Amino acid sequence: MAEEKKGNIFKRIGRFFKDVKAELKKVTWPTKNQAVKNTVVVLIFLIVIGLFVFLIDSLFQGAAGFIW
Repeated sequence: MAEEKKGNIFKRIGRFFKDVKAELKKVTWPTKNQAVKNTVVVLIFLIVIGLFVFLIDSLFQGAAGFIW
């Protein structure tokens, strides 16, 4: 790993924010329609997984009640 001279703390902080700004310019932001579609997909997925966990929990609770 190459050793860099650390330099002044304020210069490093300034360089950090400059680099952050440069990286944010490279980001491709989703359109409104893409964001809405992705949100709907995530919500549906959460509901399906929630129902699955509820079903499995209910089955185990019933089995535990039957055993005890």
